[in-house]
Amino acid sequence: MVNATIDVIDRGELQCDLNYLIEGNTLGSHSDPNPDTDYVAIPVFNLVIDHPEGTILWDTGNHEDALDGHWPDGLKEAFYPHDVDEHTLEGDLENAGWSLNDIDYVFQSHLHLDHAGGLHHFDGTDTPVFVHEEEVKFAYYSAKTEEGSAAYVLEDFDHDLNWRVLHQDRETHFEDVEFVRLPGHTPGLTGTVVHLDDEGTIAFAGDEIYQTENYEDETPLGAGLLWSHRHWFRSLQTLKEIEREHDAEIVYGHDPDQYEEIQSGWG
Repeated sequence: MVNATIDVIDRGELQCDLNYLIEGNTLGSHSDPNPDTDYVAIPVFNLVIDHPEGTILWDTGNHEDALDGHWPDGLKEAFYPHDVDEHTLEGDLENAGWSLNDIDYVFQSHLHLDHAGGLHHFDGTDTPVFVHEEEVKFAYYSAKTEEGSAAYVLEDFDHDLNWRVLHQDRETHFEDVEFVRLPGHTPGLTGTVVHLDDEGTIAFAGDEIYQTENYEDETPLGAGLLWSHRHWFRSLQTLKEIEREHDAEIVYGHDPDQYEEIQSGWG
């Protein structure tokens, strides 16, 4: 167990169809062939892990120019960052009592547009940026070809960064902080398990789990947001094993109700 604190950094919201998050959330029937969809707002957040070995920024959120040409029109239509002009990484950190200069390390759960948009702040610096090997490969493959996932924006991550590439399924680079690869949403999505002195074990699932239904009901992510259903289900079981073994709290990627509960952070 480590004497660390974890602050939740509010990075605004995305607006999208809930079918993207929960497979089959809205389905037509004979008597109701064209039901209304659930169009919802979901939170975007980063973390600051204040660890004895350094201060870690967990994900970097949306790019502040998402609506001003940084995101393609199709992605803006699918995942509309309606309040992005009110949220910059620098400003949101300052609102939580931190600055960019406080950050010693960056960890990227993956490189999709709502998670990697602030990496440009570390362009040309020596700040280590942790990301999994499989994520880097898939992100460039997707951004440079017509294949892969459409949710990568090359300009988010194609910078002069001090990459610290993870290669294994589980790696520990800080005391009682374990990076755990959870492929499914993307090949290299990686969660983080932190064993805190007072709060116990917290497992940040990232986008392996969007909302409660994905975890408790084992309903997959929807609308083409799975690289592999088979890998996703296996990673879900990995999280449940971590929960059982450590009595861990599992933190989802974009659940509004849970987000209200965790905003005060840990430690």
